[in-house]
Amino acid sequence: MNMNYERIKEKLEILADAAKYDVSCSSSGSKKTNKNKGLGDSSGMGICHSYTEDGRCVSLLKILLTNVCIFDCAYCVTRKSNDIKRAAFTVQEVVDLTINFYRRNYIEGLFLSSGIFKSPDATMERLIRVAKKLREEENFNGYIHLKSIPGASDELMQEAGLYADRLSVNIEIPTKAGLKLLAPDKDHKDFIQPMKAVQKSIQIYKSEKKLIKSTPIYAPAGQSTQMIVGATGESDRDIMYSANFFYNKFSMKRVYYSGYIPVAEDSRLPAIGTEVPMMRENRLYQTDWLLRFYGFDVREILNDTHQNLDMDIDPKLSWALRNLDQFPIDINRADKRMLARVPGIGMKSVGKILSARRYRKLNWEHLKAIGISMNRSKYFITCDSREFESRDLTSSKIKDLIMINSTSKYHKNFSNQLSLFS
Repeated sequence: MNMNYERIKEKLEILADAAKYDVSCSSSGSKKTNKNKGLGDSSGMGICHSYTEDGRCVSLLKILLTNVCIFDCAYCVTRKSNDIKRAAFTVQEVVDLTINFYRRNYIEGLFLSSGIFKSPDATMERLIRVAKKLREEENFNGYIHLKSIPGASDELMQEAGLYADRLSVNIEIPTKAGLKLLAPDKDHKDFIQPMKAVQKSIQIYKSEKKLIKSTPIYAPAGQSTQMIVGATGESDRDIMYSANFFYNKFSMKRVYYSGYIPVAEDSRLPAIGTEVPMMRENRLYQTDWLLRFYGFDVREILNDTHQNLDMDIDPKLSWALRNLDQFPIDINRADKRMLARVPGIGMKSVGKILSARRYRKLNWEHLKAIGISMNRSKYFITCDSREFESRDLTSSKIKDLIMINSTSKYHKNFSNQLSLFS
């Protein structure tokens, strides 16, 4: 490469570090394969430093084009009033880095975001140029995720999806009031408009593809978004209602939840040193999973009387304990919807139960062989050889028993692992 190695290294350190706050980089869902003896293949790839279903660790080059920004969002480390080192890559530098990192087998794709310099359109145009160069000049077929810039024109968003596998625009703050407080220069509609443009283009290209096979694939991995958790006073209900809106309205592939990390003193923000507990993020992701795969309505899990998720138990168990009147269910008769609502039974186990009970009635031993968590599920089910475990137990007593048994199981497993080293 004909470039100043030390300067490029310095830029990479600055702009890769600035990109770490964005967690919405996932390559799942794209099926673009290598062609014309090009470079890379995005088929079956995963997120940065994560694992695919077959156990492979994969990574993306995750950087900002620049950390220069015209906005002054209180929660953002790259805001214009923050006294930090500024840097910017040229389009060619990002292309060269991507190709050279790929050739050395460091990465399998690119995740490219940016601070907003000059204007949203100027920034989005520069991001598109990187992707276009990689695709057309370098014949790069690896995964590319571009961040959509709030306020960018529909025409640019339409063009971006022709080169990127996935597009994402971070909604940042879950509510309009929170955004107005922490980012008064930004308008909520500027986040929504790019989402609308991407969704519309996906639908148009899918329809045209059915009629004309040569129609290019537009953003095959769809679009995603990210919300910052804990920067303002939103409840878990506020956060998940917003996420549910984006899933339903814009057919989002994923909504990501990122715990706010205090980066500066500001009276509008939580104090330095008060980070969002990792468990809160975990509970939000568990709730997200229940909405997308288990058939739950968000209002069942979070509502006026239950505005925040329990930190000591998962959301499905919490829902079951609040709705004991719907249990027990007969494991040999219950429909798929109710089986999926039993704590300790995942969707794979639901499928196994539905398949197995076509041939015989299932009993206690069968359920254990299927692999469901009996420690949890036994309080909510009956089967061919076991009575309803909870009988007259209250929800609080069931919760205590489950937590005690879970703790005992953890200590037993930990002791067994230690014995291997004895």
